[in-house]
Amino acid sequence: MKKYLLSILCAILLLPGCNYLDMVPEKDIETIESLFEQRTKVEFWWKGLYAELNTIFADVRSNTAYMGADEFVTCQALYNSTMYKLDGLKVADGQQMSQNPYGSIWYKMYVVIRNCNIFLENVDHTYNMSEEDRNWWKADVKAVKAYVYFELVRHYGPICLIPQNMPVNLPVKDYQLPRQHVDTCFKEIVKLLDESMEYVPRYSQRMSNYGHTFSLEAVYALKAKVLLYAASPLFNGNAFYSDFKNKNGELLFNSTYDRNKWLLAAEAADEAAKVSEEGGRALITGTSGRESDLLNVMSDIENSMFSRFNNDEYLLEWKYSTSFHTFTLPRFVGDKENLDDKALGCLSPSMKMVEMYYTEHGLPIEEDKAWWKYEERYTMGTEDDKRYKDVVAMDEKVLKLHLKREPRFYAHIAADRCYYQLGKKNVLVEAYRGERFGTREASITNSVPQNLTGYWMKKGSDSEVSNVGYNNAFTNDYPCVLIRLADLYLMKAEAWNEYLAVPDEEHVYAPLNEVRRRAGIPDVKEAWETYAKNPGKVATKEGMRKIIHREWDIEFAFEGRRFWNLRRWLTAVDELNEEQYGWNIVGQNAREFYNNFREPVRVWAKRKFISPRDYLFPLQSEEVMISGCVQNPGW
Repeated sequence: MKKYLLSILCAILLLPGCNYLDMVPEKDIETIESLFEQRTKVEFWWKGLYAELNTIFADVRSNTAYMGADEFVTCQALYNSTMYKLDGLKVADGQQMSQNPYGSIWYKMYVVIRNCNIFLENVDHTYNMSEEDRNWWKADVKAVKAYVYFELVRHYGPICLIPQNMPVNLPVKDYQLPRQHVDTCFKEIVKLLDESMEYVPRYSQRMSNYGHTFSLEAVYALKAKVLLYAASPLFNGNAFYSDFKNKNGELLFNSTYDRNKWLLAAEAADEAAKVSEEGGRALITGTSGRESDLLNVMSDIENSMFSRFNNDEYLLEWKYSTSFHTFTLPRFVGDKENLDDKALGCLSPSMKMVEMYYTEHGLPIEEDKAWWKYEERYTMGTEDDKRYKDVVAMDEKVLKLHLKREPRFYAHIAADRCYYQLGKKNVLVEAYRGERFGTREASITNSVPQNLTGYWMKKGSDSEVSNVGYNNAFTNDYPCVLIRLADLYLMKAEAWNEYLAVPDEEHVYAPLNEVRRRAGIPDVKEAWETYAKNPGKVATKEGMRKIIHREWDIEFAFEGRRFWNLRRWLTAVDELNEEQYGWNIVGQNAREFYNNFREPVRVWAKRKFISPRDYLFPLQSEEVMISGCVQNPGW
């Protein structure tokens, strides 16, 4: 029986140079068998797999990881917008549901898996293809399938594994497969990645038009990431799911903790970092020519977020379907073009993230004995150190919270009376009502777009491009990085710290310091032993666990990592039920804006995370009825 072409090929239109109309004969119906005879059409199919994934995971609106934690706050005007449906914010507010889940990928991913299997089952029949390319493409599609499985597992936990497509004429009950034990799922993902390693080329061996595909470095990195999740508390000895069974009565989780899983993750991260470094992958460093060392470091940090498939730090990258700058770039009073864009400036960093960043000594603001008194952080101070010239307003009143912070703070966050480079201009952020960045309204209103916290996100925007007309400069060319080298260094530090009895230099401190040095802050032991109120914290497993977790939160702020990390660490219930705070944005002077220098004001009170229910996504209720899969606990 001939199998007819699936609608997945329509997604191919999303990739440059792919046109579905070129593939269908004028007086015939294209079949799978005839399509896979020709290399050109097979390549279109291959690119279509990536096109489908790109539209799902590289869109900040629909990928709930980007806005589903506590990193962002927005106003009611954007929150309720019918034009911009920001699903992650609904998840963050506890509005997830099983009837029509936000961020649901179950059905979509099984369509991609089916098309991966079709590719693997038919590509051997393509006649005008070299064996080298055939082996490479098959290996790459195995990596794609592994990636899809991984996304399903971290969304839903135990899943159904589909090693090959089933015949189309089976009884319905034969398609109702049981969910597999979560350890079995992880093993299948690792197996696919191991199989792909033999033929996937290194990053440097691919032509630029294949930059979106898996390189050997990316395959190793994904394997390390998969094993890190397998070792993490959500999937390793989680008592929450000790009675979770599939429809056949088989347990889907082990309730016994296995420390050796951390060793497997640590060794995989070591190997992935070695392969990446041997392949020329490196953290972006070495900017020179700016007016100060701090500005040079800030440029390194900014450049770590930009690529056109040519960033030495990136291991796996696609392109954003919708990127953050659509919502985060400031709207200026008097700037008609930006004021007409109802989304601009409405998505702002939370106060929690503003306070997350370190001091200049590389320590949390509550831990640094050489910084301001922690209790005075909401009062005003001044900066006269020339190291901060063109970063912070000099010799005038600035909130102490914004002074003497680490370079990533200034590179990622636009704070009042700090500078924001926009194109060729270094613009002072003036956030009070009626000022250039401030609101024009005399009150908080549900109908008018407003920035509720008084902070703007710089991260991911190019300081060399003017705020006006910014979208035109990056049409269909905005990088979405899924894995970068810094991931591997933090994976190494975390996994080895969890496996070893006490942290050591080679396995824990050294990889962590790779990230810190690029960030322009002291090595971790130096920082804690020299400036910390509690210097012994750096010498213990428990202390280093918190330090490493915070490094993840800072280095990968606003990149969708925190959403997943809080879940795999089982700390989401402690972090994601807190109200969100900011400043009194209708204040017209420092005292009003900063709430009489006492404390931030509550700007959002709806955040909600229910444990253990919300650690896994719900399957759509209709899917449960049709497929016979058991629903996740609590849903």
